[in-house]
Amino acid sequence: MNDVPQISIIGITGLPEIKEGDDLGSMIVRFAQGQDTPLASGDILVVTQKIVSKAEGRLVDLRKIEPSAFAAEFASHSGRDARLVELVLRESRSVVRMDAERGIMITETKHGFVCANSGIDSSNVFGEDYVCLLPEDPDASAEGIRIRIRELIDSPDVPVIISDTFGRAWREGHGNFAIGVSGMDPLKDYRGEIDASGKLLRVTNIAVADELAGAAELVMAKVINVPVAIVRGYAYSAVDNASIAPMLRERSRDLFR
Repeated sequence: MNDVPQISIIGITGLPEIKEGDDLGSMIVRFAQGQDTPLASGDILVVTQKIVSKAEGRLVDLRKIEPSAFAAEFASHSGRDARLVELVLRESRSVVRMDAERGIMITETKHGFVCANSGIDSSNVFGEDYVCLLPEDPDASAEGIRIRIRELIDSPDVPVIISDTFGRAWREGHGNFAIGVSGMDPLKDYRGEIDASGKLLRVTNIAVADELAGAAELVMAKVINVPVAIVRGYAYSAVDNASIAPMLRERSRDLFR
């Protein structure tokens, strides 16, 4: 059985509603222990963006947002909230696509993520006028959680992936993607290796952080209040100063912008 590749994914349950200033690392350790699945050597944590943003105070009251003339014009044609349109624009580096008739806004965030509405949403946020922004620096968020956990448990580092839900070009359905990482290489580069048929691999570079984030969503889901999952059994490559940056395609290599 030792030669059979396998991983397991364990949702961490029972976490309360997260508030600004909460110590996520401590809470994750405590609730993992409380359900008899304590963090162990070789584990990876996947943490949803929403609880990270809440702990970092990234909730915005739309009643305090004054829409620009441009935001108001787009909102008048699309039926969208002009305050939200304004916030989406403020949180973006550039606008990739806008369709007022359908109310669609695809933007490049300040972090470099291309997604709908600059990653802003109101799901799992209390209050009609409140929305949640992405963390200012998801890599730093992941690093902070990882360091805090290392202070609390007697085991080697536990890498941390911050995940969020994005739509996908060319395919229906949403998926979880990594937006921040600490303690592990987010990519598995097979280039230069020989495949099972003896051929040299030239282009294969697997986005393992995205794959782990997507797999973890199967036990987390959006409606069952499981915002953290343990991935156990994946042989990751530990690295210092890990970043999501290598996963973001440069504009010069992007055929669709």
